[in-house]
Amino acid sequence: MVKRTIKGREITDAQIQAWADEAEAGYDPATLPPARPGRPSVGDGPGSVVPVRLDEATITAVMEKAKAEGFATRSDAIREAIRKWISAA
Repeated sequence: MVKRTIKGREITDAQIQAWADEAEAGYDPATLPPARPGRPSVGDGPGSVVPVRLDEATITAVMEKAKAEGFATRSDAIREAIRKWISAA
């Protein structure tokens, strides 16, 4: 049997049943906590993840350049580099 935990505390079958009963009874939207915002937009619409493989030397160079130019993340730096590349065409 798999031991189920949340933040290190074991979850019993009785607790799961209590949560299921509560959910089936329904929730008053006014009592729910506000929704947390998702990731910020990165352009005109929803973003897509585009996996790219880079060797360690390239990643290090990107990180150094991003830091030198004041980018918060390497993703921000890579997006800016792509925008400059496509606008130069």
